[in-house]
Amino acid sequence: MEKIKYDIVEHAPEDIVTERENVDYPTFMRYTYYSQTAERETPVNVLLPKNYSEDKEYPVLYILHGYYSDENWMASDQVHLSTMLNNLIDKGEAEEMIIVLPYIFCNKDMPYCTEMDLVNSLSYDNFINDLRTDLIPFIESKFSVAKGRGNTAITGFSMGGRESLFIGFSMPDTFGYIGAVCPAPGLVPVSGSAMHPGQMQECEMTFTDNPPYVLMISASQIDGVVGSFPNSYHDILTKNGVPHLWHQMSLTGHDHTSVIPHLYNFLRIIFKQ
Repeated sequence: MEKIKYDIVEHAPEDIVTERENVDYPTFMRYTYYSQTAERETPVNVLLPKNYSEDKEYPVLYILHGYYSDENWMASDQVHLSTMLNNLIDKGEAEEMIIVLPYIFCNKDMPYCTEMDLVNSLSYDNFINDLRTDLIPFIESKFSVAKGRGNTAITGFSMGGRESLFIGFSMPDTFGYIGAVCPAPGLVPVSGSAMHPGQMQECEMTFTDNPPYVLMISASQIDGVVGSFPNSYHDILTKNGVPHLWHQMSLTGHDHTSVIPHLYNFLRIIFKQ
């Protein structure tokens, strides 16, 4: 991981999110799968490579949305995800891959988030069970997927970033690449907060076996929503001796302005072990 840290840049170049003339950019396709975990049909957006073929197997990147959001946010025009990825592929800077944008609110009794409280947060935490039991099997049965941790990555924004870190630490045999941008509090206990009992303890933020090829956290220095919590995760990883990439942005917010540079860096790094 040390050898690639110098490739991390604070901001994505403007041309990487600009559509070029006479280039056919693929679009996200909407699917549904039955979630045994949530006991309902669940939507998911999937971006296939431009020249997708069943004769070839592709690595998969799962990208998780934030609180109150859904599977469409990362596919929106403001993120420029398809444009960015395909420009990087055409430049030889990223691998061809399948991108999966799931709906990560997972509750049998509530179809969507109602407020920012512990009950709703636990519904996001429950997504790991949907991912294991329902979503990954669906993706691997539906598309031509290259399996194994070297071909499987996860990242997310805000609450999705917290969940991607939790999933990465909990499923090291599945995910070889882990990212998070502006991750929300609550991965570990927050002192004095009943809403954030913690998904794991600080000492559990480590890898006894199968450390990831890449673990990357991006954070805004002026994030008015999650504040300095991403920094606390960085500090815990440093204290625990976990190699990781720490990407700080000085002029971005808790929105797409932070997501774009994170994805720009992450897409250029993954699946190149």
